[in-house]
This record gives sequence, structure tokens and C-alpha cells, in this order.
Amino acid sequence: MIHEPTYQAAAKVAPVIERHLKKHLVAAKENGEDDLAVVPTARQVEKIIDVAFWASLRKEEGIPIRISIAFLPPSQAGKPLLFERPIRLTPQLLTKLAPGVERAGIHIGVWPEGDDLYVWGTTIRLPNLSFVLDVSEPGLLVVKHRRLAGLGKFTNVAVLRGDQVKVVNEDSGSLPDSPLILQSLLGVTKSCLWNNSVNVLIQIAVSMRAHKRGGILLVTPSYSDAWKESIIHPLQYPINPAFSGIADLLRFDGKSVTEIYWQNALRREVENITGLTAVDGATIINDKQELLAFGAKIARAKDAPAIEQVLLTEPVEDGIPLLLHPSAIGGTRHLSAAQFVHDQRDSIALVASQDGYFTVFTWSDLQQLVQAHRIDVLLL
Repeated sequence: MIHEPTYQAAAKVAPVIERHLKKHLVAAKENGEDDLAVVPTARQVEKIIDVAFWASLRKEEGIPIRISIAFLPPSQAGKPLLFERPIRLTPQLLTKLAPGVERAGIHIGVWPEGDDLYVWGTTIRLPNLSFVLDVSEPGLLVVKHRRLAGLGKFTNVAVLRGDQVKVVNEDSGSLPDSPLILQSLLGVTKSCLWNNSVNVLIQIAVSMRAHKRGGILLVTPSYSDAWKESIIHPLQYPINPAFSGIADLLRFDGKSVTEIYWQNALRREVENITGLTAVDGATIINDKQELLAFGAKIARAKDAPAIEQVLLTEPVEDGIPLLLHPSAIGGTRHLSAAQFVHDQRDSIALVASQDGYFTVFTWSDLQQLVQAHRIDVLLL
């Protein structure tokens, strides 16, 4: 019996995802890109989402499942792990496979046979712009695609949480005063270098959100010490000299070690820094990714007015910017981070909440106020 989709959100979002992938595929072909993925039909997208949703509500040996599903034939998977015979895609199958494929970078390969979809095995290699669906937690699904050249974090297309659907608005990154981290996550700006400083900041943001303890990361200009005016002294944990673990790796020239070695080294250094953001207070780095202090207490700069409002935005379809008092966005972390950026306008603040929300605070010269960009929908 062929499984008919019953998860209504899947039917709602599937045509949007198909159009998104087709648009990017056409643009990539016009630019002469190769190794491009095949775009699933809306019906196939709906089926994959539906099966994954019902599987996400199950547990295997008492543990919620975490899986990644990719739509591609084995011929585009490099050196795949192949089953002797493809197995029909069902919630039961995904639940049973989950313990063996939950590690990051492993994808369950799905491809059609006739009118139904089948799992043919697993892969760690995907073609450019591949459709990928991640089951992050029970009832939470993230649709994304692999970036061209495979560099950096996958680009999120939509997030489904129960009956709530958020579709990413790619155009929000092209608005005036959009921070570079938002532009990069949305694919507005691209870098073919792993050691691009914005790509590294994205990895830090993902890692901050993953530790689920909440935290603040302040990024200050390397040419100025003005940030000290907005910090209570003496500093709890000042670093002297500035710790340059990530900064040294950003100067990687590609000759001394392999790129894989460098990427692994960077991952360790990122985790080293983001672990400190779990300590009460703010972690401070400069724009060269040099660590200056952690556990710092933020205070209003001398003679600076108290911040009264911020402009809250989220890069999703139908998202409406809201003028709010920063305390309405979150707790004391958000208020202190907003005040810091209000006083130190060349700095940015990244705030992770324990409940998974993630906000980037930046100063807008155009609006003459602090903008709060909620980007957790892009970090999942």
C-alpha cells in the first residue's frame, strides 16, 4: 500500500520548496556551474516531509531520532553505502535507521522508483543544491540545500514545527544595513574560502546555539578599545595577550597543511571560544576573532542614554519588522546586548537564548537605531 501524506503543513510548503530549488538550479546552470542536483517535484517533497514528520514523533530505544534525508540518485553520491535492494521510505524505516545515521554529515539517500520513494543507502557526499531535510527534534523539520561548491553551512529554505511553517525570505538579506552574517546565511554574499571571517562567525553562532546554555558574544573593532567604556571593571576574566587560536587559523595559506586538517582545527578552536559563552557574562572578541575577555558584565556607557527601542526583524516570508523595547525580545541578555550596540555602534552582539532563539544586534545608520535580527531559523 502506497503511503498517502497526511501532514497538512507538508502540502502547504512543498510547492514553495520546489520553486525555490528550481530558481537556484536555473541560475546555477546559467552561471556554468556543474555537479548540480535534480530538483524533486512538489509531490515528492511533500512525501519526504510527511514521512519524516511522523518518524520524528517516534523514539528508538527511548531516544528521539535525528536524521538527515537527501534526494539524489546513488550515481551522484560519490562512493555511497548501498543497500542490496532499495527499501520503501516509511516512518518505521527511518526510525530503525536513525541510530546508525545520526552523526552530522551522514545523509539517508532517497530516490523514486515508479510512483513511490525508496531509500537506497547513505552518503556523505551531495551534489550542489541538493534537497536535504533534517529532523532536528520531535516535530521540528528543517528543509535546506547544499551550497554551491559545498562551502559553509547549508542554506535553510523552510522550518516546520508542528503546524507552524516558516519560509525563509531570501530578499531580507539585501535590505539596507543588513549585517554580513545575515547576508551570508541567506546566500546574498558568497565566499569560496572556509577561512572567511564571516563564515567563521556563522560557525561560532551555530556552536553557541548548540550548547543550549545561552550566552552573549560581543564582536568589537580591532582598531579601538572604546568597548571598555561599556564594561564593568575590573574584568572578571581578561585575556592578555589576546588569545589568537582562531585568528591564527584565519591566516591559513593552504600550503602548510591540508584543508581537512585546517577545518578540523578550526572546529576545535570555535568550540573553545563558544564554550566560554556559557559562562555568566559576555564573551568579547575583536573583528580578527581574537579573544579579549569572557564573563564580562555589560554596563551603560558614561553619559549614554538608556536604550528605549529596537527594530526586531526575522528573515521569513510575511515577517513584519516591529519596534519594541529590547526587554520585550528576551531577558537581561538581550537588554544588555542591545544597550552595548547602542553605545558601541561599530560593534555587533550575538545572543543565544536557552530556548533556541538567536538574535544578532547591529546599529543601523539608516534607521538611527539598533536592529535585532532573529536568525535562529537560519542556524538550525
